[in-house]
Amino acid sequence: MYYMQVGERGIQLSGGQKQRIAISRAIVKNPSILLLDEATSALDAESEKSVQEALDRVMVGRTTVVVAHRLSTIRNADVIAVVQNGAIVETGSHEELISRPNSAYASLVQLQEAASLHRLPSHGHATGRPLSIRYSREGSIRYSRELSRTTRSQGASFRSERSLSRFGGDAPEMVKPMHISSRRLYSMIRPDWFYGVFGMICAFIAGAQMPLFALGVTQALVSYYMDWDTTCREVRKIAFLFCGGAVITVIVHAITHLCFGIMGERLTLRVREKMFTAMLRNEIGWFDDMNNTSSMLASQLESDATLLRTLVVDRWTILLQNVGLIVTSFIIAFILNWRLTLVVIATYPLTISGHISEKIFMKGYGVDLNKAYLKANMLAGEAVSNIRTVAAFCSEEKVLELYSHELLNPLRVRLGVGRLQGYFTESLNFSSSHPTVLPYGKAKKPLTNKVLIFPQLHIRYGSTLMEKELASFKSVMKSFMVLIVTALAMGETLAMAPDLLKGNHMVASVFEVLDRRTEIVNDVGEEISRVDGTIELKDVEFSYPSRPNVLIFKDFNLRVQAGRSMALVGQSGSGKSSVIALILRFYDPTSGKVMIDGKDIKKLKLKSHRKHIGLVQQEPALFATSIYENILYGKEGATEGEIIEAAKLANAHSFISALPEGYSTKVGERGVQLSGGQKQRVAIARAILKNPSILLLDEATSALDVESERVVQQALDRLMKSRTTVVVAHRLSTIKNSDQISVLQDGKIIEQGTHSSLVENKDGAYYKLISLQRQQQQQQY
Repeated sequence: MYYMQVGERGIQLSGGQKQRIAISRAIVKNPSILLLDEATSALDAESEKSVQEALDRVMVGRTTVVVAHRLSTIRNADVIAVVQNGAIVETGSHEELISRPNSAYASLVQLQEAASLHRLPSHGHATGRPLSIRYSREGSIRYSRELSRTTRSQGASFRSERSLSRFGGDAPEMVKPMHISSRRLYSMIRPDWFYGVFGMICAFIAGAQMPLFALGVTQALVSYYMDWDTTCREVRKIAFLFCGGAVITVIVHAITHLCFGIMGERLTLRVREKMFTAMLRNEIGWFDDMNNTSSMLASQLESDATLLRTLVVDRWTILLQNVGLIVTSFIIAFILNWRLTLVVIATYPLTISGHISEKIFMKGYGVDLNKAYLKANMLAGEAVSNIRTVAAFCSEEKVLELYSHELLNPLRVRLGVGRLQGYFTESLNFSSSHPTVLPYGKAKKPLTNKVLIFPQLHIRYGSTLMEKELASFKSVMKSFMVLIVTALAMGETLAMAPDLLKGNHMVASVFEVLDRRTEIVNDVGEEISRVDGTIELKDVEFSYPSRPNVLIFKDFNLRVQAGRSMALVGQSGSGKSSVIALILRFYDPTSGKVMIDGKDIKKLKLKSHRKHIGLVQQEPALFATSIYENILYGKEGATEGEIIEAAKLANAHSFISALPEGYSTKVGERGVQLSGGQKQRVAIARAILKNPSILLLDEATSALDVESERVVQQALDRLMKSRTTVVVAHRLSTIKNSDQISVLQDGKIIEQGTHSSLVENKDGAYYKLISLQRQQQQQQY
């Protein structure tokens, strides 16, 4: 189980499980200085106790810096520093600071004590966060809360070589690419047919200029064997023709590249839009697959569309030019000397056979290399997005080692391809003449030697025709030069085979994305305009698609009445967040039903269903755009007034207005420019703007300090009024006033009732959680 892939940003694990793995990573480093930035806030009380015991042991004899919101975490610290507005306003031990009734620390303690008596904690921007610095010789700090937000939200998942080999990181997948018909392939460029037709005509004309150029050069060479006056006259005429031909060539090539360039760019845009639309259409389980990480999908969007353009557009530019060249060459050569032309054409299969062998050899390499580079790109993307974690653990060399490991397989393949290509080249060159025999023998491309197979035969036959007076020196030279150009064009066309084979595979991958049918269809089902909010999970059996053998729920039943609140508590990994995922229909249960107002959500149109549900997560999902646009995601077409009103209700308007750019402030990737409380209030404003009938809160305040929590909770209280609410929480003060509380353990509801009824059962799981948290609060005060 230790080799299980956790997925991108740890998506396969619950929040608490991710935290414990991150803590284990810190423990195994055995550091002299330990930094804890809210290191246990994502854990339930029982898990927090066991994790804190481990932290207590590892803190002994180490300098420890703890950043905490929960004051119980740092009560026993040697020194506590209260930070406010970027400055330390107070320092001292807990006893010293609490003895000053008007101190900032005492105010925070009183505020948290008051918060524990109310229904839910709250958020806000941090006006004061206790920071403890302690050198532990014999004791330990009591509790810390949660790993840094960056680490939590991004969850590094660098894979070791062992895990790669165990799970087939380097093993090629033996999946036969789907066949794509030419008709369907070229239907992608049908909207731009006008540019295609005009470009094809110009490309054909552009190709025809090469044999005409060879014909002109040969005529100029032959003219030097004539008398002086004739030579001057011929050279002058050819020079003028070359000048005129150059002008025409520039114009034709410009039009060709313009037409195909416009067609190619429009094709790239169209394919990327279709692919991205198809990706977003897929169910959430598709993104859990390790082959569908964000880095791989982004790389696929970039590379597949470009290679499709290469295959469909750029290839045709070259092919049409070569077709024009070959047709024109054959016409000229047959007119000049049909006998020599037939002999030269008869040797072409020998030239082509080498290229065909090379093409067959290259056929098996496009898939493996592409997959290998995608994995390397995924690793690089994870390293960059988790740069704080990489830097904190001094893992730069380890990441480079893993990245180099990912590149070893394509390197080996490339070296093998290079060697065998060299063998093919030399075997073909072995039967060719020395390159000085003909003017084209010193061409820069190795391809030139490949196409000069048996030139001795051609020249010898030409001399025989001249000896028998069946051909003149001029016709032999002109035919030979024109046919050499033809051979070069054919060789260049065949040399494109490896790239075209790779392109064919990439085209198949494009259509695999476009043709995939999602397991959860978006636009089929009943449209609902109004929802009362009754939620019911009936006889549900469920396991995640990425882990089908791990059963999360079996015969699971849960009912939430409309307009009422249901709190879900339990240890990390007990299935609380899975309930929210099923209600949102991120996944479908293996069996059983998830119903809203008595209707199976499978029979409802997905967008219509989710339109009535608001979600506020522990780590708000903000996009790298402005605050205004992030709030606007809650309701399509909302007015500026509606957005500002939503921000006011979320207690976000004041801090947004205080920013230099106000609502136009860019939040950065994943909202990195905002504090946790500010991000959460923006997310709540987005939910308020949506005005949902059902509200899902997944640890919405667990990562915030007490004062921030209070401000955010006020916004949540307003949002929860008259709405069906499902709350997932570890802090019991968050859910004590809920209408119903369900205690989950191993995917089952072991207790259910109100707070008052559950605490009466002294042997119950809920009472044990209450008692554990009360012990922590008593230690604080």
